[in-house]
Formats: sequence, structure tokens, C-alpha cells
Amino acid sequence: MIEVYSWATPNGHKVHIMLEECALPYRVIPIDIGAGDQFRPDFLAISPNNKIPAIVDPDGPDGKPISLFESGAILLYLAAKAGRLLPADTRGKYEVLQWLMFQMAGVGPMLGQAHHFRIYAPTKIDYAVERYTNEARRLYAVMNSQLAKSRYIAGPAYSIADIAIFPWLRSWKNQGIDWADHPHLKGWFDEIGARPAVQRGVEVLADQRKPLVDDKAREALFGDRQYTRR
Repeated sequence: MIEVYSWATPNGHKVHIMLEECALPYRVIPIDIGAGDQFRPDFLAISPNNKIPAIVDPDGPDGKPISLFESGAILLYLAAKAGRLLPADTRGKYEVLQWLMFQMAGVGPMLGQAHHFRIYAPTKIDYAVERYTNEARRLYAVMNSQLAKSRYIAGPAYSIADIAIFPWLRSWKNQGIDWADHPHLKGWFDEIGARPAVQRGVEVLADQRKPLVDDKAREALFGDRQYTRR
């Protein structure tokens, strides 16, 4: 059984959804990032960047346990393990991978910054709010254009690229997005959100997540503790 060290965040939900879609048995170990669980030595042993999610698969590719961090790497590993949601042909595979990298390098980091400066920053910085809100809108427009000509983000078939992107768009209000500007993306969003495995995946640990507004949570996520050498 795969052990999933995670929390109810977009990156955590990627892995929860993938496991549900592939019907792989798993057990969740909550890592409360607001409480600072990500700095525990046992978690750092498998996720040295102190970020969720991470997994331990006791039945690795060589029959030995393997641990992985970084959600994109985990999605690729699970796709290979299950033989699903990543095309086998070279062209199809790279069409999916480019959109997975788009999420990892653009959608996640930029929307994360939009969340930070629009919601969590202790001081409102107008330039930062405008910068990252505009970038969020630009990224949504890129995806909307792609989905005007494709049912799914990387082509005709549902894939890990869709799984990677969907959880980040669930907070569209916090990103300053108006769905009326992105009708093709909104249709895709609704279709993905209606999938039973997706609905199960986003409920994982959702009842344990709390607003990250107290001083302890802010210190764990944004304070000096992040920068302590380990």
C-alpha cells in the first residue's frame, strides 16, 4: 500500500486524484503544514525540500521501497506503475509532458504567488497583487485557447496534465478570475470536476484543513523557519 504524506492543497490533491483514478491502494499520513509538520525529521527524510506531497511505495519498480517528493514526479511514477493516464506513444507522451511542465513551472508557482499577495501577505503590495493577478489571467487565457481546439489540455484523452492543473483552478476566485472570460476552460473545469475520482480526491484531508491565518501558521509557511538550514 502506498503511503501518501500530504495535506489538502492543490499539490496534495493532484496525487490524491491520481491514486483514485488509478484505483491504487494508499494510506494518507497528514502533514499539517500550518502546524509545521513539514519540518519533522521523518518527513524531511523523504521530502528534503519540506514540501508536500511525498510518497513511499513499499513495492517499488525493483521490488524494493521507493520514496518520492515533487508532485509532478509522483504523477509520472504513478502513471508508469498503473499503466494509465500517460500515452505510450512518443508523440502523445511529450504532448502531455509539455503541459505537465507548464503546470509545474507556471500554473502552480504563479497562482501560488497570486494567492499569497492577494490573501496572505501581511502588507498589501499593489504592484505584487496586480503583477500576479495579471499573470493568473494570462495563464487562464493560454489554457482557454488550448481547450478551444482540444477536449483535454494535452489532446483528446484525459491525462496527468489535466490532473495536475485542475486543483489549482479550484481557487479561481482568490486569483481574480472571471470565468466569463474563459468559456472553454470553464467547460473543461466542470467536466473534470464531475469525475467521481476527482471528487473523492479533493475530499481527502479536506475536513482537517484550517484557515492559515494565525501567527503559528504564518511562521511555518512564510517565516524564518522556512530558511533554517537543516
